Amino acid sequence: MAGCIGTKHLEENQKILYRQTLHHPKDFNDTGLHDLFIQKTNTRLKPTDISIPVTMYYIGKQNFSQEKFFKKRTRIEKKFDAKIATTQNIRRIANLQYRKQNKVDALNKKIDNGNMFMQWGEPIAVFDSAAMHQTEQKIKNTLFNRGYFRVGVSSHFLNLKNRRVATEYSIAPGQAYTYDTIFFNIPDEKVRRLIIKNQSLSLLKKGDVYSQDKITQERDRIDQLLKDNGFFDFSKQFIDFIADTSSSKGKVRLQMEILSPSKRGYHKQFRVDSIIFTPDVGVKSKELLRRQPSFYNNVTFNRYDVEFNQRLLAQRVFITKDSLYNRTQTINTQRQLANLDNFKFVNINYDTTGGRFVANLFASPSDRYTWSNEAGMTVTQGFPGPYISSNFKRRNLFGGLEILEINGRIGFEGVAAVTSTGGFYRSVETTGNASITFPQFLFPFTTAAQFRYARNNPKTKLLAGYTFTDRPEYQRSITTISATYSWDLKRKWIFSFSPATLNVINSTISNPFRATLEHLDSLGNKLINAFKPSYVSSMIFTLTWNDNYGLAQRNSTFIRTTLETGGTLLNVYSPRFIQNQGLEPYQYIRASFDFRKSIPVTKTSALAYRFNTGFGFAYSPNKVLPYEKNFFAGGSNSVRAWRPRRLGLGSDPPMLSTNPSGNGYFDYSFEKPGQVLLEGSVEWRQKLVGFLNYAFFVDAGNVWGLQMANNNRANFSWDKFYQQFAVGTGFGLRFDFTFLIMRLDVGVKAWDPAREPGSRFVLPMASLRAPYAFHEPVIYNIGIGYPF
Repeated sequence: MAGCIGTKHLEENQKILYRQTLHHPKDFNDTGLHDLFIQKTNTRLKPTDISIPVTMYYIGKQNFSQEKFFKKRTRIEKKFDAKIATTQNIRRIANLQYRKQNKVDALNKKIDNGNMFMQWGEPIAVFDSAAMHQTEQKIKNTLFNRGYFRVGVSSHFLNLKNRRVATEYSIAPGQAYTYDTIFFNIPDEKVRRLIIKNQSLSLLKKGDVYSQDKITQERDRIDQLLKDNGFFDFSKQFIDFIADTSSSKGKVRLQMEILSPSKRGYHKQFRVDSIIFTPDVGVKSKELLRRQPSFYNNVTFNRYDVEFNQRLLAQRVFITKDSLYNRTQTINTQRQLANLDNFKFVNINYDTTGGRFVANLFASPSDRYTWSNEAGMTVTQGFPGPYISSNFKRRNLFGGLEILEINGRIGFEGVAAVTSTGGFYRSVETTGNASITFPQFLFPFTTAAQFRYARNNPKTKLLAGYTFTDRPEYQRSITTISATYSWDLKRKWIFSFSPATLNVINSTISNPFRATLEHLDSLGNKLINAFKPSYVSSMIFTLTWNDNYGLAQRNSTFIRTTLETGGTLLNVYSPRFIQNQGLEPYQYIRASFDFRKSIPVTKTSALAYRFNTGFGFAYSPNKVLPYEKNFFAGGSNSVRAWRPRRLGLGSDPPMLSTNPSGNGYFDYSFEKPGQVLLEGSVEWRQKLVGFLNYAFFVDAGNVWGLQMANNNRANFSWDKFYQQFAVGTGFGLRFDFTFLIMRLDVGVKAWDPAREPGSRFVLPMASLRAPYAFHEPVIYNIGIGYPF
């Protein structure tokens, strides 16, 4: 055990810092105090004492020679210096100097930080009493800034076994000082009136506990408020706060001062005299020409020719003539112009010369034509598959900032076959799409409404596409035509509405699969209807709320909900070609809800959880949803202890395996499409070493049918659904390369509702390898990105 925690690496009279603890009153809020420790304990695999980073560091140190890298750096410097000395070409010299500096920087990094194992690992945390006292003072200063002006902090250490030390910090916070009075000293009357008018938005309230952080945030708020009301050259240095604690015990009299500039004697408000927009900066082919001004909606467009629609550009300019300067509107203008995806960059500056205040907007057009090709690998349902895709983009198609995109893709999707437990790389999917995106709503709104909605980044996308899927069980082609409106609100709320999504689906199924579908049909499962030639029309509305989900060191939330109705118009009118082509029409309603939460616990660990549900109901004569509209459970982004799309339905058991020794107790050959989905996951994420993280998780969920005759175990029922949840647990490794996260999760069944009551707890039956007999094989899931 001593070797596990690294004490063998200690020198004489050294001890390892094993634990650090804060002691304080029970109701005291210690948020953030653990981050103040000057020394950090070594990362361990809790609850054990095993420290992989320490082991890695000293393995690397054994094979590290700093002198070796010093010599290598000297050789490289001499080599490049000799080449530079014999070269007269300036570009060649610059290239050699650049290459030399890159190599020298890489070697300097290794000289300072060691080799790769040392950089990924951690040296043993040797206890330092000086660092303990520095931490004590740091905690005291932090609590003082939180209003505990009479706080007492003491520290001591305890000697533990095996040359280990535990430090303890005792905090006697005392009384927290609160604001008794908040008053202003603002000589500038305009500024004073504005501050008092918006006092309800202040972050500092009478009775609140004193907080230096809140004072800093209030200074930022006032700076933003003034710059949104014309005070262009205002600076935060004019704002000062003076705290007085002498009046009464435990109370603070807080005075806010906003000083005036010494030269001018007052803060000036700036009004926009004119707006000049240059949308073709850097267009070299037209530099010999002279830009011509044109006017629209009080915006002066200064350009070579009319390449972009003035009305649409003016809609995205939220700076108005004769209005007070507003920093928020300036930033929004820059952001919305960039959202058009027609400019490389957008810059905005203000010219105050000559007593005028002029807003200058500069935009550099992006390349009109772009072509990109991509090859790679996707991970679908836990299995990898290679693909190649090509994308053509044409910007400003009709002169109205439209974007034409044509793309094609062919991939060998790594999915499990519908009727087998294997089938890797057996699905070939080919897709071709053509779309036109308009930077506005294609709807007869008034001009005023169009200008108003431009703040929400409105878009209309018209798409036509074709998808062909070739799997061992079936071949399936889908022809799609759709129109979609999208917009956002404050960059957190994202809305999407498709008033018309039309699909014509044709399928050819193999004889074995047909026999399977007919057998399921005899049991009340109408899945066979989903493979008839069909016509699917739908309206889809999606709402997404993203509060910086996944951002490190912040509580974040993600919510997505979708409402869909299929075949609604068929209640009023049925197109003749449906009957002429012998297409099966679908009518259904479908809804889904996905909630995710991530809570950072420390700088290197986080708790994440998810709840996902869905509901679909078919009211067409065939009583079945289109196959793609069903819900599935199991797989790398669902309940990871079950194979992809193989969990369910309810407690209806799969067929018994004919080869339990090789495949386990059940035969998971068939996908289990359902109409009701309920699932949730909880995951603990922790950094292990370098780019390697690990996780422990628990998943629970299932899918059920709604319209399956003669199969109560598969149908959803309010009085028993909670008894039919499948539960899986496991652990995973995450390789975080910053630009890409690769994931390996090992799922283990804990509770299997498909088994008979009394034998559903199957965690002790888990087995890592065959022969399984009647044991449960663990499931290995490969994924890209986090599971949620």
